[in-house]
Amino acid sequence: LSQCIFVCTHCIVQTQPKNPLSQMSQSQFSNVLFGMGNPLLDIAANVSTEFAVEKYGAEFGNAILANEKNIGVYEDLTTNFPVQYMAGGATMNVFRVFQWMLNKGPGNCNFLGCIGNDHFGEELTKQASKDGVNVRFMTTQEKPTGTCAVLVVEEEKERCLIANLSAANEFKHEHLLKDEQLTAMKQASFYYISGFFITVSPKSMLHVAEHALQENKVFMMNLSAMFICQFFLDPVKELLPYCDYLFANEDEARALSKALEWGTDDVLKIAEKAAVLEKKNTKRNRIVVFTQSSLPICIAIQDPESDTGVRSFQVPVEKLPKEKVVDTNGAGDSFCGGFISQLVQGKELDTCIKAGSYAARYIIQQSGCQFTGEPDFTA
Repeated sequence: LSQCIFVCTHCIVQTQPKNPLSQMSQSQFSNVLFGMGNPLLDIAANVSTEFAVEKYGAEFGNAILANEKNIGVYEDLTTNFPVQYMAGGATMNVFRVFQWMLNKGPGNCNFLGCIGNDHFGEELTKQASKDGVNVRFMTTQEKPTGTCAVLVVEEEKERCLIANLSAANEFKHEHLLKDEQLTAMKQASFYYISGFFITVSPKSMLHVAEHALQENKVFMMNLSAMFICQFFLDPVKELLPYCDYLFANEDEARALSKALEWGTDDVLKIAEKAAVLEKKNTKRNRIVVFTQSSLPICIAIQDPESDTGVRSFQVPVEKLPKEKVVDTNGAGDSFCGGFISQLVQGKELDTCIKAGSYAARYIIQQSGCQFTGEPDFTA
């Protein structure tokens, strides 16, 4: 989640052949990316370490689900703090940043999720559409729109997330199977889904992954949070063979290693092990991208022709001065959005990493996952 990375502009090797999509015209990017996630309305506020960690059990740089002990955080925030509302959720943030970084007009991605029939749901739809995302929401009458407490601890330059999925948890596989959703899915060439959605509809994730496999399209997944590997390992193991790209931060990578009993905390070695896991689509080598805040990015690329079956390297990063860091919320999602914005254009891996780093660097200098104007990224 908190993948705050800022890549140096040197020493990244060329690792992938040119992608034919690099010659696509602007109109051809329409609906190029498809995904599903948990749409949440972020409720952000500046709080103390005592409030976030001691009172509500939140964790720096990590996301946890709401429970009986911390469910009061939402009322506490809205009653006692000046708050800011933003369209959020991990995959939604990826898609919003993707649209901004691609910078080729609205409607280049389709997002599925479930919201409540309420004002918050209307606000989410409005904000996401304003950022160019095609939202294909299922609406439930049973529960209100999901929320996420974004606890920004300024003295630590950290943030914690407490997510109450609520309506987001009511997504039904049947919504994906509607003709209009399947049409959007089939129009796409790239698919991205965060690991958080495993808690909601792993069946839908497998449906999309299987389509990508059959059509030789690109399927990407993010591990998203430590608890995904800790408590939802079986669906993770079922989805990993479909992954052409796997994203995570260092904590999530180590949670994967522990869950699979790999016996190492070395993030680069974990990336190597993830890269050589079973892969269903043998026409494309898996690429694993594990970030480590301001430490080097770990890259591992499946390579059946090498003695070890994998090539790996690290990309040094340039740390942003602490005084420029405003809020790390959404940094990891922004990295993925920037990365994918270049991937769909057929750019080289080094350009994808630089774009991800640019987006993450930009976002953590804002309050929340927000952006204005056009990006000035150059490869």
